[in-house]
Amino acid sequence: MGKTIAEKILSEKSKSDAYAGDLVVAEINQIALQDGTAPLAIRQLAELGTEIKAAERAHFFVDHAAPSPRKELSNDQKLIFEFAKKIGADFNPPGEGIIHQLMVERYVKPGDLAVGADSHTCTYGGIGAFSTGMGSTDVAIAIALGKNWFRVPESFRIELVGYFPKGVYAKDVILKLIGDLGVSGATYKALEFHGACAERMSVEERLTISNMAVECGAKAGLFESDERTRQFLAELGREQDFREIFADEDAEYEREITVDVSNLAPMVSKPHNVDNVAEIEDVEGTEVNQVYIGTCTNGRLSDLEIAARILKGRKVKDGVRLIVVPASRRVYLKAMEMGLLRIFVEAGGMVLSPGCGPCVGIHQGILADGEVCISTQNRNFKGRMGNPNAYIYLSSPATAAASAVKGVIADPREFL
Repeated sequence: MGKTIAEKILSEKSKSDAYAGDLVVAEINQIALQDGTAPLAIRQLAELGTEIKAAERAHFFVDHAAPSPRKELSNDQKLIFEFAKKIGADFNPPGEGIIHQLMVERYVKPGDLAVGADSHTCTYGGIGAFSTGMGSTDVAIAIALGKNWFRVPESFRIELVGYFPKGVYAKDVILKLIGDLGVSGATYKALEFHGACAERMSVEERLTISNMAVECGAKAGLFESDERTRQFLAELGREQDFREIFADEDAEYEREITVDVSNLAPMVSKPHNVDNVAEIEDVEGTEVNQVYIGTCTNGRLSDLEIAARILKGRKVKDGVRLIVVPASRRVYLKAMEMGLLRIFVEAGGMVLSPGCGPCVGIHQGILADGEVCISTQNRNFKGRMGNPNAYIYLSSPATAAASAVKGVIADPREFL
């Protein structure tokens, strides 16, 4: 019997013939921790007092509070730096960028098994890696042993067909799917994306979709690696890391779902749950106070290009704050070279240094009571951006940029 991508990777890493439902102990290739979760793992390792066997596979990032707004967070970041230096692990300081963007740019390869102390570790499935979030204690065990136990997930085959209509992007596809499945509709499943539309997608578009797989409960969101993946890695100087990863034709899936993107309109997720999804016409005209373009979901170069296309030669509506945050230093510099950052600033926006910024509500862009933000991030839970008395709508960069210009949630198609 053939295997899904998840079954293939977990079989290889556990050196066993594993199928959905099996429990395996598997060797882990990459381990990621950020400043919000790393201190817990570090303290757990100190308490265990165990030998650390996988320091060279561990990567620490300061991105959630970068730069730090409080002494308590500064002390935690100091702890992370000193621990990484002590064990010989990789450390990425404030300003380098978001954990998930950097893991894809620098470390993760197709076919890898990657874990992270962050739920959006599933992003790396966009290049054909089985990657998933874990609690800080489980990640501490991975650092200590270089392996951990996994239950091989059942897989949903998601067939993406058709061509994107004007104003519709990968973000709209995953919002539509989450709206259909619900926040727990794919709990502990692997979402595997196939079809002609998936094959045509750029790797950056695939990363957006994989990033949000966890928002319907999925363990992983996986794409096959192909020539587009090879070209993506080659642009990063990592072509040697390419490996072809694909599902067998006779693989068995728990469920098969077809999404015809040709019929999609721009989608928006309404407060306060990601699956509270509506078409743009249902929310169009909602007043916004803040627009946020960035995050590990939509802070990549192609996202900034889309937003700049709409904002070029236009102004942000009076009374609206536009915040743009590139996902990494590399993206920041490329956007600078291309003149994208100038477009945002001339339009009346603010460009912040690479990091998570307003997304996690620790600093930068915290909303006032009753304010509305439309954001390209992946979560709109009550209080997510630092104020439980505010409202967050999720959208594509195009919809967010159009909304910044009009001062209300707007249909990007009128600008394209």
